[in-house]
Amino acid sequence: MSKLNEYLAKAKISSKQVLAASKRIEGLKDEDRAIRLARKQVAGGKPTDAQKELATKKVRSGRKVSNATLEKALAGGTISKQAKRRVARAVSALLTQKKKGEAAVTDLF
Repeated sequence: MSKLNEYLAKAKISSKQVLAASKRIEGLKDEDRAIRLARKQVAGGKPTDAQKELATKKVRSGRKVSNATLEKALAGGTISKQAKRRVARAVSALLTQKKKGEAAVTDLF
């Protein structure tokens, strides 16, 4: 068993919950789409001040944790740093809902 698998079992969190939380957290929202549009408009020509300000904000990646990535992590395989961060954000969100604090990447992997 991997460290992640043991942690999820101890916290009573299923892999389906992690996948759903990741989809909810990492998915693109309307504000992210507005930021991307503002960046295109700034690069394209004469932007307004509001567009310049909006273009400086950070946008979500839009990439959730895939089922294959989570299975690999649960089995103890190696996954990328970005995938580890996505899993950690999803687990932390679930723990916050249960009012149990947050989980760091080092706690899970």
